[in-house]
This record gives sequence, C-alpha cells and structure tokens, in this order.
Amino acid sequence: MIMPRGQPLLMPVNPVFIVASLVAGLALNMLPLGRVPWMPDLLMVLLAFWGMHQPSRVGMGVAFVLGLCMDVSQSALLGQHALAYSALLFGVQEVRRRLLWFGSWVQALQMIGLFAAVHALQVLVRLLSGGLFPGWHVLYAPLLEAMLWPLVGWVLLAPQRRPPDKDKNRPL
Repeated sequence: MIMPRGQPLLMPVNPVFIVASLVAGLALNMLPLGRVPWMPDLLMVLLAFWGMHQPSRVGMGVAFVLGLCMDVSQSALLGQHALAYSALLFGVQEVRRRLLWFGSWVQALQMIGLFAAVHALQVLVRLLSGGLFPGWHVLYAPLLEAMLWPLVGWVLLAPQRRPPDKDKNRPL
C-alpha cells in the first residue's frame, strides 16, 4: 500500500504485543467496576484498531472468540458480544483502506458511526431476547470510544515507530 505523504514507515508488529494488548483489554472489560451502559468497551476499540492495522492477524474469528469470553464473563446472552464484535470487524475491514489515509482524529470521527451501529446491535439483541432497554445513556459509549481512538492508536503504534535515522546514505 502506498503510504500518505509525511507518514513515517512503521516496523513490523510483534504478534505477542497484539495478543497481550487484546488480553489486557479483555481483562479491563472483566473488572467488576459496576458495568454501566455508557462505559466504553475497551476491547471493542482494541479489536477495531488491530482489525484495521493488522487484518491478517486479527479477524472475525478472534473477535468471535473474545466476544464469547465477554458473554461468559458478563453472564450475557451467549453470542451477543460475539455477534457485535464480528460485525465490528466486518465493518472495519470494509472501510480500513479508506480510513488509513486519515489522521487519528479524523479516523475517530468516522469510527463513531461504526461504534454506534455495534452498540445498537447489542441493544437490539438484548431487547429481542426479552431484556430491558438500558436507557439513553448507551449513546455516550460510542462517543467515549471514539475519544479513546487517538490515544489507543498512539500507545499501540509506539513500539513500531522507527527512531529518526540520520544516515544520509540510506533512504529508509
């Protein structure tokens, strides 16, 4: 892929780092913090990020398995999070080539719609299974997740950034 102007080349990502970040996101989502509808789903943000930047390593299968783990940990309808995370990865893979051309804040603005659609899917599945409507506070979660997007991108891409090379004989 041709890189946008001014964007530095990144070193290859370590697969252990991807797994560690997803396990950390899963662990943070499993913390008993009194899960409220407006709380951002950090695992969803991490899955979207790695699905955009490393689609060959983080796909719908990984999202489905992590979604089942979330369903079991939250005693939710089995498959609710798995369906939502798989739909998220499908959406991310559909728009990833376009989003990679933009900066992190513009990406965050465009990811609001995708995060909102995934939360709407979760609410719809909950309502169809006989659950209660969580309230309109659920609309804050996609906004908070989009606000986390630049921070997550900065933190997760930091190990891949190359130090500035002062050698004039090597162009890369």
